[in-house]
Amino acid sequence: MSDKVRLGIVGVGGVAQSHFNTLGANPEVEFAAVCDVREDAARETAAKYGGQVFTSARAMFDTVELDAAWLCLPPFAHGEAEFAAIEHKVPFFIEKPINRDLVQASEIARGVAEANLLTSVGYMNRYRAGINQLRDALQSDPAVLVLGGWIGGEPRGEAPIVKWWVQKTLSGGQFVEQVTHTADLVRYLCGEPAEVCAFAVTGRVSGVPNYTNDDAVAATIKFKAGAVANLHSCCASNAKGGVTLSVYAVNVAGELGGWEHSMAIFRPGQEPVNVPGEGNIFEIEQQAFIAAVKSGDRSLIRCDFADGLETLRLTLAVNESIDKGRVVEL
Repeated sequence: MSDKVRLGIVGVGGVAQSHFNTLGANPEVEFAAVCDVREDAARETAAKYGGQVFTSARAMFDTVELDAAWLCLPPFAHGEAEFAAIEHKVPFFIEKPINRDLVQASEIARGVAEANLLTSVGYMNRYRAGINQLRDALQSDPAVLVLGGWIGGEPRGEAPIVKWWVQKTLSGGQFVEQVTHTADLVRYLCGEPAEVCAFAVTGRVSGVPNYTNDDAVAATIKFKAGAVANLHSCCASNAKGGVTLSVYAVNVAGELGGWEHSMAIFRPGQEPVNVPGEGNIFEIEQQAFIAAVKSGDRSLIRCDFADGLETLRLTLAVNESIDKGRVVEL
C-alpha cells in the first residue's frame, strides 16, 4: 500500500457528504473512484475530490484497484457493493443501518467472515469519550434501567432522503434507520438483548406523500445481563424533539443529550462529571478505520460488520414485535 489509502466511494448522498468534508482533507486518503446511481451527483463529487466515476458498484470494484471502500447507501440499496468488496477483498466502512433485510445482511456477514475482511460500521457514538467512560463504569456496576430514543417532527421536504425515509419498506422505519444509533449504544453499554416487546402508533401524520412509517414506537427490551430498557421513536412531534439516553446502575448513572451526545456521569455524594460531545466525531471514526486499514490493527474499530448485524437484528425485532403483536425472543 502507498502512503495514501485509495478509496472507492459508493453513495454520495447527505450523510456521505458529511464524511467527504473531512475525508477529502485527509492527507492519508486518495479518492480513487466515486460511484452513485445518479451519475451527475457522482461527477459533482469526483470533480471536487477526484476519482473515476461509476454508476455501478460492481463495475467500480472490477475496474479500479482499491485499498478500501466507503459505502454510504440507503437501507434498501445494499448488496451489490458489499458482495463486490468481499469478492475483491477490499476492506469497507459502511454507514448504519447496514441493511433492512436480515437475510441478506447475514449472508454478507458470512462472506466478510470467510474473507477475514476488515470492516467498520458507522456507529460513531461508540468513539465518544463520555460514552466510553460510562461503559467502563458499568463493567463493575451493570446497568439496571435504560431510557432513551429520538423524537422529531413530521418528515417533510424535497431532499432525496425524505422520499425514501418516509416509506417503511425502503427505510425500515424510524426505529431501524434512526434510533439504530441509540439501540446500538444500549448494546454497547448493556450487552446483548434477550427479548423485545413493542407497540406503534400510526395515522397521526398526514399530508406526507407515500408516508408509511410508524408515527411513534415504544419498545421494551430485556437484556441477557439483566437490565431492562424502554426505547422510543417519534416523527410526529412538531412542537418539540430531541435525542436522549439515560442509563441507571446501582451506584452510577449517565445521561446524554443532543446529537453531539454530551455525557453527564453521576455517583452518590459526588459532583457530576460532564464530558462534552466531540464535534468532530465523523473524523474520529474515519481516522480509526483508515489507521486500521494501514496497520491491520482491528482493535481500533469499535463496531465491525458482525457487530452491526446484531444491532440490525435488534431493531428489526422491534418491527417484528409490532407486526406480530407479541414478544420476540432474540
